[in-house]
Order: sequence, then C-alpha cells, then structure tokens
Amino acid sequence: MAEAGTFDAAVQEIEAALGRLETALARRRTRERSLADLEAEFARLGEDRARLVQELDGSEARAGRLEEANREVSRRLVAAMESIRTVLDAHGG
Repeated sequence: MAEAGTFDAAVQEIEAALGRLETALARRRTRERSLADLEAEFARLGEDRARLVQELDGSEARAGRLEEANREVSRRLVAAMESIRTVLDAHGG
C-alpha cells in the first residue's frame, strides 16, 4: 500500500505543477495581450501625430498666406489714403 500512497502523492504533485503552469500561462497571455494593446495604442498615437503634423503644416502655410494678404491690404490702404490726401490737398480739402 505504500506504493499507492507514493503514486497518489506523485499524481498530486504533478497536478499541482500543472496548475502552476496553467496559472503562469494565463499570466503570460494576459501580459502578451497587454503588450499587443500597448503596441496598437502606440501605432494609433503615431498615426495621430503624423496627422497633426500634416494639419499643423497646412495651418502654418495658411497663416503665412494670410499674413501676406494682410500686408498687401495694408499697403493698398496706405496707398488709397495717400491718394485721398493728395486729392483733398489739391482741392483745398
């Protein structure tokens, strides 16, 4: 009967080892899923960054065009005011 007890003890040890192995595998799968989630999030952040850089470049180009248009309008207003002054001065205004 001692052999039966030894066999049962060995089976219990194997079952315990299998339980620990299953637990370790479950933890590893969880970590791998978490890593995959982080990698996916990192990829999304990279895509967002690229999109934002492109939008910023477009906005900066538009701001440059608006500044140039503003300078042109200002130049034309000054020229118009000088023309008005000249006309007023010529007609005693």
